[in-house]
Amino acid sequence: MIFPRTPRSLLRALLIAGLIAFFLVGGIANLFPPASVRADYARWGYPAGFHYLTGTIELTAAMLLVPLRTRDLGRVLAALAMAGAIATLLVAGEWSHAIAPATLIAALALSRYLDEKAREARWEGKVF
Repeated sequence: MIFPRTPRSLLRALLIAGLIAFFLVGGIANLFPPASVRADYARWGYPAGFHYLTGTIELTAAMLLVPLRTRDLGRVLAALAMAGAIATLLVAGEWSHAIAPATLIAALALSRYLDEKAREARWEGKVF
């Protein structure tokens, strides 16, 4: 394991670790939801068991975020899941709850930016 050497590389490592943890926990929570989560899905008009699809997507995104080679695909999948959450919450009139998935999309974009800057630094022989 390579330990971060600069504040920017530390931010990059902590951000991706946080995103992985979020989607891992979210995926597990959707695969094994309490009654309140199942009630939320029903209230939003989703069919019974739809939470399994959401959980699978979130777990897959978490796994794809781990290796650098598949991280972009993981970010796209995670962002699509969060876009779906935003759409659901806005249609349901739960405006304030849409802030969290919107923030996650911004964090995914920042993660992509930091990965690109790290790649450029490696290419130029610099320390990121």
